[in-house]
Amino acid sequence: MQKIVFLFCLIVLLSACKDKNSSEKWQKDIAESFNKKSEIQYATGFDINEYKGYKVITIKNPWPGTDRTFKYALVEKNGKLPNPENFDAVVNVPVNRIVVTSTTHIPSLEMLGELEKLVGFPNLNYISSEKTRQLISASKIKELGKNEDINTEILIELEPDLVIGFGIDGNNSTFKTIENSGISVLYNSDWTETSPLGKAEWIKFFGVLFNKEQKADSIFKNIETEYLSAKKIASEAKDTPTVISGAMYKDVWYMPQGDSWGAQFINDANGNYLWKNSAGTGSLALNLESVLEKGHNADIWIGPGQFTTLDEIKNASEAYTQFKAFKTADVYSYSLKKGETGGVIYFELAPNRPDLVLKDLIKILHPSLFPEHQLYFFDKLN
Repeated sequence: MQKIVFLFCLIVLLSACKDKNSSEKWQKDIAESFNKKSEIQYATGFDINEYKGYKVITIKNPWPGTDRTFKYALVEKNGKLPNPENFDAVVNVPVNRIVVTSTTHIPSLEMLGELEKLVGFPNLNYISSEKTRQLISASKIKELGKNEDINTEILIELEPDLVIGFGIDGNNSTFKTIENSGISVLYNSDWTETSPLGKAEWIKFFGVLFNKEQKADSIFKNIETEYLSAKKIASEAKDTPTVISGAMYKDVWYMPQGDSWGAQFINDANGNYLWKNSAGTGSLALNLESVLEKGHNADIWIGPGQFTTLDEIKNASEAYTQFKAFKTADVYSYSLKKGETGGVIYFELAPNRPDLVLKDLIKILHPSLFPEHQLYFFDKLN
């Protein structure tokens, strides 16, 4: 009996040593094959590390309120990946067939010259890009149904190399079905970024999928340069107009919180957003009385919900007519410019082109600083 116990302990010990040696060897192999870490300056949700024969994308904030991370290995042709079981997905690059699930992904594919790799999308009517709509009309991009209920049968038949998804939480059963079919799902959390340049920097996420890192870096660098140049020009304005934003929905006025993406745009355009000191990156939910008390004398009203005319605003509530910005017709909306099938262009393109958004806002707040600029996303309501 003692011999049996001794042999059992010996086997366990040898097995543990083997596992330890294997783990140490794997970590040593990774360390020796490491080449460089990509420069991600503004985005907080992902990192890219380059190794010999493969790259690793780490997603650090897939959805709000989680500390979970995902690691995706992107393997080059003839590249060898040690311990693939340690990754949430393994994808061969460059990608040849891709499915994306958010319209904010479309501009990155377009700017990188990879639109023709897109084979499917949920609810095609949301897409505004003219180039993408031409491919849709040519039946080169398949309809996949609704985002929350993707038609997995059609998707699997398309045989994409991977699906780019996004998560409100970690309970998307559709993604699990897709993964069980052998198709990799990669989370893209560009929407959780709170800085304008942070959102735009996610083009580097797509660049690495197509082996176009240099092109992605160049595109982003140009956007960054234009944005920072415009911000500097705005900082030299002699006045700082006061700004309100949002509108009422079922008697509740929703507007950006002080640390949000929208609020940062106004600040960088040298506008005085009256709720800039509110904490948070989401939306404020306020009653009409508090908004009137604080914002009735604001100079500019930006983003009044889905309203497209001053008459619509007035007909919705006479209370809106008490605001100075309404009386002076200084109300600007991004809801008028739409794609062929009704998708709002701002929602699709603005996260990718913050430089154009900022120039629009500077033109609105300080017209003399950009006399030649034509509003790209916004319109003044009539």
